[in-house]
Amino acid sequence: MQFSSARPYFVFLATFVLVIASPGWAASPDLAKRLESGSRSDSDKARDPGRKPAAVVAFLGIEPGMTVVDLLAASGYYTEVLAEAVGPDGKVYAQNTDFLLKMRDGINEKAMATRLTNDRLPNVERLDREINDLGLAGGSIDAVLTALNFHDIYNGRGPEAAQNVLRVIHTVLKPNGILGIIDHAGTAGADNEKLHRMDEAKVVEAAKQAGFIVDATSDVLRHPGDDRTQMVFSEGLRGATDRFVLKLRKANSKDWN
Repeated sequence: MQFSSARPYFVFLATFVLVIASPGWAASPDLAKRLESGSRSDSDKARDPGRKPAAVVAFLGIEPGMTVVDLLAASGYYTEVLAEAVGPDGKVYAQNTDFLLKMRDGINEKAMATRLTNDRLPNVERLDREINDLGLAGGSIDAVLTALNFHDIYNGRGPEAAQNVLRVIHTVLKPNGILGIIDHAGTAGADNEKLHRMDEAKVVEAAKQAGFIVDATSDVLRHPGDDRTQMVFSEGLRGATDRFVLKLRKANSKDWN
């Protein structure tokens, strides 16, 4: 499967001006404090209240020393969060498709290059490859995170394309490996493609078909004030949409006993 179509499924992904500095792994034993006090850009830090990255990482169980993938990383907000979370003994693959890197005059390519300038995040490796050709060994990854992307795949490309993506992730994950999916919550029966939203039940159904089980769900990014009827980039709503967070685990034989 290729994500190189000119159709702008990822057009609304943003990028930021970054401060170049050393990350300082041991700034604090607490991830939230490290994210706040470290060398991350002010624009990234400004997004933290709406994204609650430390809480999301804790929920997904991402720990120091893990090998993780930021799938469809765009400008790399979560790439840097994950780099801090896994520490110097861990590894983060920042995966982007050719289309995502070239969209809007290369906005994500420029942002990612800036973020990683001068080996600023030494435990991050760019993975500029299509999802069906990641080049990662099967059973080599502890966790995969994809944020605000699944709705574009499922609604834009269809359920089979979503299945293909989930199967690729399933293959590269270790036994009991974790897939974290964050997305704008939609309502069953609504025009979620137009609204850039996703019906959570459809994600769960697709994940189960691909060999995952729902390990846990979190309300950490819920926003009851969002009635899910507006497009997610509407004035006053951007950054404050109702979002679900799913922790999906690669099922093993014991799960079926």
